[in-house]
Amino acid sequence: MEQEKLAERLTNLNIFVRTRREKAEREAATNSGLLTGNTIAVKDNIAIKDEPLTCASRILTGYTSPFTATAVERIIAAGGAIIGQTNQDEFAMGSSSENSIYGPVRNPHDPDRVTGGSSGGSAAAVAAGLADMSIGSDTGGSVRQPAAFCGVYGLKPTYGRVSRYGLVAFASSFDQIGPLAKSVDDLTRLFVTIAGHDDKDSTSADKPVPTVEECLQGPLPKRIGIPRSLLKEGVAKDILVQMEVLEKFCRKSGMDIVEISLPHAPYAIATYYILATAEASSNLARFDGIRYGYRHPDGNISDLYELSRANGFGPEVKRRIMLGTYILSAGYYDAYYTKAQKVRTLIKQDFINVFEDVDLVFLPTAPTTAFKVGSLINNPLEMYLADIFTVPISLAGVPAISIPAGTDRDGLPIGLQIVGDYFREETILSFCRKVEQANLF
Repeated sequence: MEQEKLAERLTNLNIFVRTRREKAEREAATNSGLLTGNTIAVKDNIAIKDEPLTCASRILTGYTSPFTATAVERIIAAGGAIIGQTNQDEFAMGSSSENSIYGPVRNPHDPDRVTGGSSGGSAAAVAAGLADMSIGSDTGGSVRQPAAFCGVYGLKPTYGRVSRYGLVAFASSFDQIGPLAKSVDDLTRLFVTIAGHDDKDSTSADKPVPTVEECLQGPLPKRIGIPRSLLKEGVAKDILVQMEVLEKFCRKSGMDIVEISLPHAPYAIATYYILATAEASSNLARFDGIRYGYRHPDGNISDLYELSRANGFGPEVKRRIMLGTYILSAGYYDAYYTKAQKVRTLIKQDFINVFEDVDLVFLPTAPTTAFKVGSLINNPLEMYLADIFTVPISLAGVPAISIPAGTDRDGLPIGLQIVGDYFREETILSFCRKVEQANLF
């Protein structure tokens, strides 16, 4: 009876959009490696050959991928079993995993709460014990924020560290595939598996990938930076308390805690939503009702385009396409897009300057814990502010992880964000392993 109740509860969480356990078993039986014996869930915007790929959108109804993403190929080659594809915000646009044709993903810790977005299904699959690990995509926080809301680890690697080949593009200069898991060890094995140069992706960095041992057994960092000016308003008290717990651990372990400045971080949300929507407008132009996916049955050729896109995309995706098209239009390009690119350069330089003096930076992952389903869906500006601590990292392209850091007074998971220098994921992961072993939270 208890197993039946558990199965019913997990079904009601709306985590998977489709499963493939039989195929997964056949694939895993023919390969062995770092992931042998482990099950992995894949976000529904990452391609698997001969499987549907919808990005949780009506516009891709009936589409089947003709190829497999490089990250997925590497997981299968390492013996991992890809057991299914997870629910998400449509085209990865959202911070709650409510913007989906399949309905909202619900938080395993409290089904009345959101999982965060846009990789909510991937985070929830791990938190609920339905998969050992998962991969999602992170554009402005879409791996880290769901990890925080669901109480698991979620890593956004350095931009270019993991191939984007086979990831359906939202904002190409931000998008990055990242792993989620319940332990640092599992997260590290998945990260090392999917990382590395790929000739199929021109933005893939030709950098050596650290070994599992280098990621888990590195020395403790010497100096930690905290931008305290960013934490004065809007951050839940319970989250700040857990930040203090982490600080005390660092001091007891011989690390120096210093205050740092990220002077352009307050402009990050505005900058991100200019650049990301502009890129989305360009990337999503290919979904037109002509070549594949949903096609509206009525009207002439002009109506076909208009009605297919109007009926195929959801409200949030249409909002971002329209914003991006406006930003890129004549007369506004220099006023918005060009200026935002300049601010992005300043934000990136802030991080370069900071990492000349410190090894890691601490921030909350999100200003609050998981909010209730439906509470912000009609307030996009407030929803966008849920990404206030993750977006600056995405603009700069540096790596960051969300770690589970206990719960708030309502029993909801808290996530803290550990940010590292470019291509120094091993520094982040080795520190997180020490925190995990200390049982701080």
